[in-house]
Amino acid sequence: MTMLKPKEVTALLRERGFKVTTQRLAVYNVLAHTTAHPNAETIYQELQSHYPTMSLATVYKSLTILCEVGLAQELNVSEDSFRYDANTQPHPHIRCTRCGRVDDVMQLPPDALETQAARETGYAIQAHQYYFFGLCPDCQHQKKH
Repeated sequence: MTMLKPKEVTALLRERGFKVTTQRLAVYNVLAHTTAHPNAETIYQELQSHYPTMSLATVYKSLTILCEVGLAQELNVSEDSFRYDANTQPHPHIRCTRCGRVDDVMQLPPDALETQAARETGYAIQAHQYYFFGLCPDCQHQKKH
């Protein structure tokens, strides 16, 4: 995954008709520098020390816009709140059912499943998201001790 430079993010936001704000750039920066798939509250907490006047609502609005312009994707991994990922290439995710950790599954080609689903149902598939659930290596290790 390649992170876009601030100039590229700025250009993309403007091109799509959105104002470029320091907060939107900061939210993208947090997402682009983590593989933890944070939710809005986690991003908000991370940015609080640098942007004490930023509200949680601003973080949510920024995430909505980032998803709309294709700079992030929203993940629904069966939790109370959505997670976000700056890697917008189609790829599955896996969530630990004990600790909640979410990881990317990059070596599984989702196109094969999409092709099979389209062939089987006759649908013209427009998007897909795949989620797996299990115990992460750390939680498996803790269970054994």
